[in-house]
Amino acid sequence: MTDITTVLVANRGEIACRVIRTLREQGVRSVAVYSDADADAQHVRMADIAVRIGPPAARESYLLADVILDAARRTGAQAIHPGYGFLSENASFSRACADAGIIFMGPSGQAIETMGDKISARAAVEARDVPTVPGISRPGLTDEELVDAAAGVGFPVLIKPSAGGGGKGMHRVEDPKDLPEALRTARREAASSFGDDALFLEHFVDTPRHIEVQILADTHGNVVHLGERECSLQRRHQKVIEEAPSPLLTEKIRQDIGGAACDAARSVGYVGAGTVEFIVPANEPEKFYFMEMNTRLQVEHPVTEEVTGLDLVALQLAIARGEKLPITQDGITLTGHSVEARVYAEDPEAGFLPTGGTIHRVIDPTGAGVRVDSGIADGTVVSSLYDPMLMKVITHGADREEALERMDQALAKTVVAGVTVNTDFCRYLLKVPDVASGDLDTGLLDRVADGYVRSKVPDSALVAAAMTWLSNRWPQNPTSPWQVPDAWRPGHTAAQRLRLAAAGESTLISITGSPGRADVVVDDQMPGVTDEDAAEPRSYVATIHADGEMIRVDIDGVARQWQVEDLGTDIIVSCDEGAWVVHRENVVHSAADDIGGGDGVLRSPMPGTVIALSQENGAHVAEGDAVLVVEAMKMEHTLRAPFAGLVSYHCAEADQVSAEKDLATIEPDE
Repeated sequence: MTDITTVLVANRGEIACRVIRTLREQGVRSVAVYSDADADAQHVRMADIAVRIGPPAARESYLLADVILDAARRTGAQAIHPGYGFLSENASFSRACADAGIIFMGPSGQAIETMGDKISARAAVEARDVPTVPGISRPGLTDEELVDAAAGVGFPVLIKPSAGGGGKGMHRVEDPKDLPEALRTARREAASSFGDDALFLEHFVDTPRHIEVQILADTHGNVVHLGERECSLQRRHQKVIEEAPSPLLTEKIRQDIGGAACDAARSVGYVGAGTVEFIVPANEPEKFYFMEMNTRLQVEHPVTEEVTGLDLVALQLAIARGEKLPITQDGITLTGHSVEARVYAEDPEAGFLPTGGTIHRVIDPTGAGVRVDSGIADGTVVSSLYDPMLMKVITHGADREEALERMDQALAKTVVAGVTVNTDFCRYLLKVPDVASGDLDTGLLDRVADGYVRSKVPDSALVAAAMTWLSNRWPQNPTSPWQVPDAWRPGHTAAQRLRLAAAGESTLISITGSPGRADVVVDDQMPGVTDEDAAEPRSYVATIHADGEMIRVDIDGVARQWQVEDLGTDIIVSCDEGAWVVHRENVVHSAADDIGGGDGVLRSPMPGTVIALSQENGAHVAEGDAVLVVEAMKMEHTLRAPFAGLVSYHCAEADQVSAEKDLATIEPDE
């Protein structure tokens, strides 16, 4: 066995924090690496040692294998944990670690290489009789060959890049005439994301469910599986909600698919923690098909940990030391049910556009069966440079119903002030009848996403925020009536008005009185201003009482305890029902896949990179034609012509652009 006392974590964000947590519990010294953008990041604060590795861009820092290996040597690290993303599935990096005498906490370069190429992966697992989806896959397939073969594969088809994962370059095609353009787009995306534009085709399985199996393999030939995870709730092939076990599988199918996953791992002599992903027809779950193998720890591994009671990072460490797995297949049991929600920096109401900015305050949910894996803290700056996932909320219950209920409550109490996140959308998704019943498929989220309307902030929260604002302006012991900010006027007392924005809506609040007794009107209107679409004003009588860190607000005679934090422009109010961020200024949103404005100017909807100019400069376009593509946080956003005219570009491919920057102008036809 090899003694490992120091491990370098070659990653950032929540996964780096999660790995460091286990290393600390195991008594192993942790080394963090960071770019200039992450100098004060949470994983840097948590680690025993931190090493700067370069400028903010990942290609100049986290993706530099030689720089990370140098950091490992300088800090005396015997092993490197790659997390996920970045270099975690880089065969060359695995080999470089071996050449440097440093343990890579993952599989061999050969295993990564075979499973990282979907064509060779299919061949490897088919040799072990693991079922695969009908399709065409061999190296060097041209667009013409793929088009010719598509009819034999059967429409709809799924275009898949041979390299990489995470949904980049994957396109479902229903109509044969759309295939050539989809292939060109897929090749561009694959080349940009993975440096390899090789593609293959698979038949698109009807009502598919995405089910994956966690496996562990040691250096002594032992391979076990830890049950499956249901990952069908995904958007653009990016997972949003995961759970374990799957509500679809019977115990017999669970054992069969687990055995197939172990055979897939054996096909490449796998060592370490890995995940075998299957596509499973919802109506015939016994007919599961191998999709790919992720040769690393998965984002959603916590749900497996919750139902098995095992720490996967601790087991990775044991495997890296050369120990035999301390568990056998017969000794693995699944207890209860677990659900995970990924918290992304994105705005679901604005077409899931990535968001960014400085996080003013983070409040993690707590309670029975609640776990949070997070990489953010107060003051964290969220930029477009890295993945938009900020944290994960995980719940565990005796059964699926309890786990889902705990998740809803946990998300209601999760606060990320300063950056728009998707927690409310996740709550909406959990309440969709098909989700609640477990009747899932990979297209479900996209089908129901358009029905999402952001939850309104309850009047009680707005009143609590307004009363806090009033109380904070009120002197404790006024010595003169002129010190009292009660909006007094000769003959009467005027209302004090403030505008609060919450959940994308701006509300005018009027307060008359004092913290001891105030008349509060929500959705008020300014004198002399009429709006036929305005909501009917609602009136309340409110009183505020201090109670240690809590306040009690009596609203129309009903008292409720509130935790209130006044952050200046933001007020966070929370009670036993949930937590809300209330702003003192309006919030402006933009939309994805934008049609340009009436002035013909196409502006960047968010900070990002121009990855494609869809036309020649000076070309003529029709209304709705694609003009350019901006990418941020792994998402592409196409900007289209608002009317027919001539294109004039103000940017070039690979330009880094800020939000609202003018990128192109359409000169309208006469």
